[in-house]
Amino acid sequence: MNTTPPTDLGGSAVVRDAPIIAVTGASGAVGGRVAQRLARAGVPVRLLGRDPSRLPELPGAVAAPPAAYGDGEAMRQALAGAHTLFLVSAHESPNRVLDHTTAVDAAVAAHVERIVYVSFLGAAPDATFTFARDHWHTEAHIRVSGVRHTFLRDSWYLAGIPAMTAADGVLRGPAGEGRVAAVAHEDIADAATAVLLADTESEDTRHDGVTYDLTGPEAFTLAEAAEELSRATGRTITYHPETREEAYASRAQYGAEEWEVAGWVTSYEAIAAGEMSTVSDAVTRLTGRPAKSLAAYLSENPDSYRHLLKAD
Repeated sequence: MNTTPPTDLGGSAVVRDAPIIAVTGASGAVGGRVAQRLARAGVPVRLLGRDPSRLPELPGAVAAPPAAYGDGEAMRQALAGAHTLFLVSAHESPNRVLDHTTAVDAAVAAHVERIVYVSFLGAAPDATFTFARDHWHTEAHIRVSGVRHTFLRDSWYLAGIPAMTAADGVLRGPAGEGRVAAVAHEDIADAATAVLLADTESEDTRHDGVTYDLTGPEAFTLAEAAEELSRATGRTITYHPETREEAYASRAQYGAEEWEVAGWVTSYEAIAAGEMSTVSDAVTRLTGRPAKSLAAYLSENPDSYRHLLKAD
């Protein structure tokens, strides 16, 4: 990885004395997009990960030594000298809250001034979606840490709609007739970048203590999502509203642990409970443009439904 910042992807020189933004999850869908955008803006970026070899090569970006969220000392060293931490939530696990709080404590010990945390819509201690409870506990820990913070609560990903539709053309899940305002990864990344750059470039603190719900422009049922997929693919896609029992049975084939299957099932049940129907204008307010719709996403990403392109 480059350690000498050249011109960035858009031709802007990296501002050497600008505050460092540490980005986690840079090999993933959200963190990677944010890292790319920050590099284009010419700000110093430090990329954190358990395996630095998997991190992207970006102008002005430097890979920190290996650091896992649950390794407090490694995280503290990786964050030394950073001004802001962009904290993408870890992969789901029974220890995720502990890993998150350890990473937050390491950031505080490293004198990081601000944390921008990628949370989840409807985060609450009693959220139907079990993994959303992890996000609430993480938010609570950040709040009491004393560090400046902003929470980005994203909805379901638009990419998940075609991905969770089986090759037989059926989208299955216990979501009933509930609605979800799914959001594009690009919109999350653009919104996050706007928040990160506001303080970095101009000491703008208007995002401090704010929670933004990042959603798409409309809330749709999964039956309506199936109709949109039908239009995109040219074949009949249907939605089967599973019962809870059906949902657990259909996912038993994957051999996942009970807590993981519960997360999958309750993500749909949160839709049925009305906890994912929120439609926010935060993406527009932060980026200056409308959030992407499901139809627009499918039009721009035909590879997302390539597995569905076959005759009935």
